[in-house]
Amino acid sequence: MRSTPSSSARHWDSSPAATPVRRSLRIRHGGTSLLTRCGEHSRCRECGNRIEWYHRSDPQMAMVPLHPHELPAARVPADCRWHVSSGIAHPAGDGSGWCRIPHALLCPIRNAPTAAGLGTLRRALAVHTRRLIDAGAFIAPTARPDGAAAESAVCRPARPVVQLLYVRYLAACPVEDIRCVAQTRRRDRCARPLLAPDTPVGTWTLMPATATTGQLALPANIMAVYDLSALPYAVQLRWRAQRCPQHAATPTTPDLTVPGWEPFNPLLHREHIHTRLPTRRRPGPSGHSRKAVGP
Repeated sequence: MRSTPSSSARHWDSSPAATPVRRSLRIRHGGTSLLTRCGEHSRCRECGNRIEWYHRSDPQMAMVPLHPHELPAARVPADCRWHVSSGIAHPAGDGSGWCRIPHALLCPIRNAPTAAGLGTLRRALAVHTRRLIDAGAFIAPTARPDGAAAESAVCRPARPVVQLLYVRYLAACPVEDIRCVAQTRRRDRCARPLLAPDTPVGTWTLMPATATTGQLALPANIMAVYDLSALPYAVQLRWRAQRCPQHAATPTTPDLTVPGWEPFNPLLHREHIHTRLPTRRRPGPSGHSRKAVGP
């Protein structure tokens, strides 16, 4: 006797076989973000610990990095409590016994005052940072080649100041290395740069290093800025969204990570202010002119 397979979608015992329907994530029209998840996982540039980026309740404010785990609300001061609702971070408690906290208050590299009850968690993050450094998975900020000597050798700032749509931003890497944040069909990050060939580029220029309203003037009068203000409005929008020309033409394509722009503050980011243009030719050790590097 030979068994014959059933032509219907049933198991060997005649029970119905439910085939799960695969559904792809979609971007909601009119949403504030193109991310396919409410919180974007990343790592702190200063300590290497995990963080989660969330949009704030005020759309005019920049995204906030939160600690990836909830904490008992009794251990966190009332003015440091956050809660997440529908993928939006709100700077207040939600009345429950748990809350979220910004990573800046726990980062072991920063000199922020530690609230009572959070010292143990901050020391644990410091130990994890040391383990990452020992394993070679993270490079400490003091060991990165972004000092004055390294920048003079490569003739370009490690984190340049970019002006687009009349707002100055601090980039996370040199202009030539800024990558697209869109997700490809293989569900990985696009490898194309923003500074694509045959596309309009910005110009390095010296601009006044003005302080914000109500603050004292800075010692440096000028600073090097990669200016995109002369480019068309659509091109500047593409740069702010951090998308290559191919993915800028398909706005429904989701983002794999958040854009790496950080609002530039001349008082907080003084170490990234440079008073000379990176495109100038400067003599090398042998007296010969060194070629300019950069767009």
